Amino acid sequence: MSDSPARHLNLSGASNFRDLGGYPGKDGRIVRWRQIFRSNHLGRLTEADIELLRPLGLRSAFDFRGAEERATAMCGLAEIAVHSLPIEPTVVAALRARLAEGVALSSADALEVMRDSYRNYVRYNTPSFRALFAHLLKDRAPLVIHCSAGKDRTGFACALILHALGVPDETIAEDYLLTNRFYRRDPGASSDLPDDVSQVLGSVQSSFLAAAFDAINADYGDLENYFGDGLGLGAGERAKLQARYLEA
Repeated sequence: MSDSPARHLNLSGASNFRDLGGYPGKDGRIVRWRQIFRSNHLGRLTEADIELLRPLGLRSAFDFRGAEERATAMCGLAEIAVHSLPIEPTVVAALRARLAEGVALSSADALEVMRDSYRNYVRYNTPSFRALFAHLLKDRAPLVIHCSAGKDRTGFACALILHALGVPDETIAEDYLLTNRFYRRDPGASSDLPDDVSQVLGSVQSSFLAAAFDAINADYGDLENYFGDGLGLGAGERAKLQARYLEA
């Protein structure tokens, strides 16, 4: 719709800053615009970026970065409350360990490690996602969810949010893949990894997200059980979430 807000905000010091609003959810009700945003980290925002973001009225940021990641790039929006939900990064370390063992890394290795990291979000990091939903049930919006790149930890979190709001699977998949359009890798970041490996790490693929949901099915039986047993979202909590973030 031409009168809908822009989904993507083009910032100089951050990328992939997007609104989760506008999608059809439970009973055809639309996800409310300008309530839940996602982004890469907010540690290099310019003054112009801050002026662009300020009218959004952001109150909260939910940061999935690990301790070292946070220390190197603190949030540039001084007026909002930052909630740390740490999930330590593992992908680059796992690939470097293979290099140290003399493995000639390829894109196939990168794909394998990426998929395993998504499985581990379910196996080992569910408490962080559970904490996110506990915050979402409170009056924290407008809010932004991010990690370092804003594509993997953040991407899985946002997929869970949209599922909880009743957004169709195909729409969730399309939103997830928008990262490949809007994410910009940090040009100043050095890497000792091969170019084809770095290209995989700088993108998202459907198989990454599928690996997480395969782990949900393996460990919890299905997504409904994961919402209840893993994330603490029973029917009542789901209804409250939908009441808060879907249009009437």
